Amino acid sequence: MEEKQFSGILNGAVPGEPVKKDENSRRGNWGNQIEFVLTSVGYAVGLGNVWRFPYLCYRNGGGAFMFPYFIMLVFCGIPLFFLELSFGQFTSLGCLGVWKVSPMFKGVGYGMMVVSTYIGIYYNVVICIAFYYFFMSMTNLLPWTYCNNPWNTPDCSGVVGTPRANATFANMSAVVSGVTEIVNRTKRTSPSEEYWRNYVLNISDGIGNFGEVRLPILGCLAVSWVVVFLCLIRGVKSSGKVVYFTATFPYVVLTILFIRGITLEGAVSGIKYYLTPQWQKILDAKVWGDAASQIFYSLGCAWGGLITMASYNKFHNNCFRDSIIISITNCGTSVYAGFVIFSILGFMAHHLGVDVSEVADHGPGLAFVAYPEALTLLPISPLWSLLFFFMLILLGLGTQFCLLETLVTAIVDEIGTDWIIRNKTYVTLGIAVVGFLLGVPLTTRAGIYWLLLMDNYAASFSLVVISCIMCICIMYVYGHKNYFKDVEMMLGFPPPIFFRVCWRFVSPLIISFILIFTVIQYKPIMYNDYVYPGWSLVIGFAMALSSVICIPVYALFKIAVSEGSTFSERLKNSLKPDPDWGPALQEHRKGRYATTGPESVEVCPLKEELKDEGKEKLKEKEDEIGLTIPGSNGSTLNPTPSA
Repeated sequence: MEEKQFSGILNGAVPGEPVKKDENSRRGNWGNQIEFVLTSVGYAVGLGNVWRFPYLCYRNGGGAFMFPYFIMLVFCGIPLFFLELSFGQFTSLGCLGVWKVSPMFKGVGYGMMVVSTYIGIYYNVVICIAFYYFFMSMTNLLPWTYCNNPWNTPDCSGVVGTPRANATFANMSAVVSGVTEIVNRTKRTSPSEEYWRNYVLNISDGIGNFGEVRLPILGCLAVSWVVVFLCLIRGVKSSGKVVYFTATFPYVVLTILFIRGITLEGAVSGIKYYLTPQWQKILDAKVWGDAASQIFYSLGCAWGGLITMASYNKFHNNCFRDSIIISITNCGTSVYAGFVIFSILGFMAHHLGVDVSEVADHGPGLAFVAYPEALTLLPISPLWSLLFFFMLILLGLGTQFCLLETLVTAIVDEIGTDWIIRNKTYVTLGIAVVGFLLGVPLTTRAGIYWLLLMDNYAASFSLVVISCIMCICIMYVYGHKNYFKDVEMMLGFPPPIFFRVCWRFVSPLIISFILIFTVIQYKPIMYNDYVYPGWSLVIGFAMALSSVICIPVYALFKIAVSEGSTFSERLKNSLKPDPDWGPALQEHRKGRYATTGPESVEVCPLKEELKDEGKEKLKEKEDEIGLTIPGSNGSTLNPTPSA
C-alpha cells in the first residue's frame, strides 16, 4: 500500500486523493485539458505567425487586410479546425486510423503523413539555424554588427558605423557620411545579410552545387532533434508537461520585445505602416486569396497534427470550445507579432532615414537578416538577440512536437500490437534519427535552396486538396447526418447550425477558391535574384504530388481487395464504414454503435495491466474473506480474539 502511494506521488498525485487514471488505458490521454490546449496552440502558432503574417498584412492593405483575414477565420479556419478535432477525438485514433469511416479514403491519411514528413524535415533545419544564432548571440558584440570581418565584402555597409569610431568630431563625421552613403545607395549589402549568406550558410552558386556540410549547422541540427526526442520520449505524457513552458514563454518574449520596441524613436511610423488601412485593396482578389491561404496554413489544417492531438482527448471533452479558443489565440498572436516586428523595423527605418518598405521583409530574410540587423542598433543588443532567437526556437519546437507525434501515433495505431505500444519510445527514436539523416543535405552550402523548395512545394496546394477531399468524404460519403449524430453523442449537443452549413457548403467552396487562387497566382520560385532551374521545379512538383497521389493509389488498391463480384459492389463495400468505426471504448459505443461486435471493438488493456489488476483483485478478496487456517480434518478455523 505504501509503495502504491509513493508511486502515485511520483506521478503528481496529491496524497490522500485518488490517482487519476487515463480513460483510454491502452493509448493514454492528456494529463488535463490545459495540456491539450497549450499543445494545440504551440502547434498552430509557429514561425509563420512572426515572419509571414506581418509582411502579408502591410503588403495587402495594412489594417484593411484584417477584414478579409477574420472573415476567412470565421467561415473557414474555425470550422475546419473543429472538424479535425472532433474527427480525431471521436475515434481516439491518429490520421490513419480515423479513415475507418470510409476505408477507400485512407490514402488521405497517408498523404497527411507524407506532408508532415516533409515539413518535419525542413522545419527542424530552420529551428537549428535559430539555435545557431542563439549560441552566436552569447557574446559582448553580435558578430553581424560591423563590416570588418573576414566574410564581409567591399559592398558591405553597416548601420552603426565602425568599431573604431569614437566620440571625436572626425570619426562622427565619418559615421554620418557612412549613413548618408547607405541612404543614397540603390542597393546596400548589410553586415547581417553577409553574415547570413557568406558565413552561416556559405551559400553556393546554385541548388545543384551542394558543397560541403556546414558542421556548425549540422551540430545544431543534432541538438534540435535531441531536444525534440527528449520532449516526446513518453509521448503526450512528456510533451504535455513541456508545453507549459514552450507554448507560453514566447508570449513573455513577445511582450518584452513589444515594450522595448514601442519606446524607440520611429516605432510609431512602423506600426502605422503596418496598420494603416488601404481600403481600395479589399476589392483585389489577391488580398482575399492571401487571407484565406494564411488562415489555412497557419492553423495547420490537413497536416494530420490536429487529428492526432485530439485523439488523446477524453471522449466527452468539449472540443468545440477548444477549437474556438485555439483558433482565435493563433490569429491574435499573428496580429500581436506584427506590432513587435514593425515597431523595431520602424525604428531601423527612422535611423537610416528610409521608408519602412525598404527594410521590411518576410521569411528567413526577416528572421535572420532584417530583424537581427535592427537589434544591433539597440543598447545591450546581445540580450535582445538572445530573447528573439529563443522565442523562434520555442515557436518552432511547439510545431515540431506535433509533427513528430503525428507520424509516431499513425505508425503505432496502424500496427496496434501490445509490443509496439510498450516500445513506442523506440518508434519515436527511429523517426527522429531518420529525420536527422534526411535533414543533413539541408545543412550543405546548397541547403537553403532545398529548404525553400520544400517549403514552397511540399506543403502548398497538396494541403488544400487533402482538406477538400476530407470534407467531401465526411459530409457526403459518410453522410453529414451521421456525422452530426456522432458529434452530438460525443459532446452532448449537436454542432451549431453555422458549423453544419460551413462544413457542407461554405468551407469546401473557400478551400476550392484557395486551390484556384494558388494555381492562378503561381510563379516559379526564386531566392533573391537566383532563378531555380527547371529540373529543380520538377522535383518540387514531384514532392507536392507525392502526398496527393497517395489518395487515388490507395483508393484503387482498396477497391481491388474489397469483397464483391463486380466493380460497383467493390466500390460500395470500400466506401462503407469499417465494422470497428466509432468510439474506441466499449463504454462509449451506444446507439447504433452498440450492435457492432463488441469483441472486435473493445480495447484490451496490456498484459502488464491485466496482471496488476489481477493482483489487486486477489488482494481485495483476501482482505474481505479474512485470514483462514485449514484444519486437519479439512474444516476451516477462523481464529477469534480471546476474551
